[in-house]
Order: sequence, then structure tokens, then C-alpha cells
Amino acid sequence: MITATTLNGHPCRVLVVEDEALIAMLVEDMLHDGGGEMVGSAGTLADAVDLARTAQADVALLDLDLKGTLAYPAADVLRGRGMPLVFTSGYGSGALIQRFQDCPILDKPFDQHNLEQAIDMALRSQTHACNLG
Repeated sequence: MITATTLNGHPCRVLVVEDEALIAMLVEDMLHDGGGEMVGSAGTLADAVDLARTAQADVALLDLDLKGTLAYPAADVLRGRGMPLVFTSGYGSGALIQRFQDCPILDKPFDQHNLEQAIDMALRSQTHACNLG
């Protein structure tokens, strides 16, 4: 069974890309409270791309705007590895470029329920796509 907090009975492992340290800590607390775990965090695009290449996660949560730099290069690496993506943004779903329109977007500010729903949606979408292939 897949939920936002567990994946086949194990804690869902989430890679977090967020340039605001307080928000990253809040997300980590939300994940922990829900039974999941943050396996890595990056606050800059360079760190995000490095982490995207190596992180062992079930899903990635990416802030779209990292202090004026868009997170798409990290998202491309993660998508190339087959990792489901959730974007966070204060700009709404219209902010995503075409190739990422299929990814859930979580509008800031968000709460634990919204976070879990978005992660669940990304995991289910990825599983469905894998089952079709």
C-alpha cells in the first residue's frame, strides 16, 4: 500500500529542496509527524543538483524558486532517475513549465494534510505510470 507517509509498510523517504531553512525544518517535522522521513535537504540549486544525483528517496519535494533561480535542473535529474516530484510555490500551478505540468504543485503556505495529499498524488501517479509500462 502506498500513502504519503508509508511506502509498502516503510517510512516514505522524501528529498526536500527548499531555500528557506525554517520551511525546510517545518517540512521535516510534518514528515516525521506523519511517519515519513526527510533523507536529504538542499537550499541552493547547486546543492539540489548534487543531491538529486545520489539521494535514495521515494519522492522529491522541490521549491520552484530558490532565491531567484528555478529548480528545473534538479527536477530534470530527478525525473531522469524516475523519481516522482512535487513542486512547492507561492505562484500557483501556472508557474510550472510545460514538461512538469503533470507534477503536483503545493501552494505555499501549506499544512501537513496538503503536504501528504501532494506526496500521495505524486507516488500514485508514478506507480500507475510504472504499471502501465
